[in-house]
Amino acid sequence: MTRIRKHENVTLIALGANLSGLRNEAPIETCRAAAAALDRLPGLRLRAVSRWYRTLPVESPPGAPLFVNGVARLEGEVPDPAALLAALHAIEAAAGRERPFPNAPRRLDLDLIAVGDLVRAAPDPILPHPKAHLRRFVLDPLADVAPDWVHPALGRSLAELRAALAGDPAPEPIPD
Repeated sequence: MTRIRKHENVTLIALGANLSGLRNEAPIETCRAAAAALDRLPGLRLRAVSRWYRTLPVESPPGAPLFVNGVARLEGEVPDPAALLAALHAIEAAAGRERPFPNAPRRLDLDLIAVGDLVRAAPDPILPHPKAHLRRFVLDPLADVAPDWVHPALGRSLAELRAALAGDPAPEPIPD
C-alpha cells in the first residue's frame, strides 16, 4: 500500500442510476437520496456533490436507458475500505439494486473511486477504481468536486485523464 498525503482524507464515490426507484421516483432522486445516505456513514462527512449529468450507458445491453451520474467527495478516516464497500452495497440494496447480470440497468450504482491516495490491487475493493480513469461519466463530475485530483496509481492529473477521453461523448449536465 502506498499513501501520498495530498488526498489522504478524501474519499470519492461515483453515483449513478438509470431505472426508477422502488417508489417510482426518478433516477436523479434516487441518486440524491444516496448522496444524503453517504453523509451518514460512520467517520465520513459529505463535503461536496457534483452536478448531476445525463450520460450514455457504457457496456450495457442495447436499449438501456440513459444514466444519471455524479460524484460525491467525503472527508474523514476510512480504516477499512472493504467495510466501506460493504456499506455502499447496503445503500444500493436499500434502494432496490439487483444484479441479474453484469452492467444490467440499475436503480442505484455506487462505485468507490478512491480512498485518499491508497493504491491496492487486492483484496476488494481495488483502489483506485480500475476503470474510473477510462470513464467520462466519472471524470467529468469528479472535476466538479476534486478538480486537482491526481490518479494515485497512474500519477496523471484529472485534466490529463479527461483530455485522453476528449473523443468520447460528453456527459450532459442536468439543469437544477
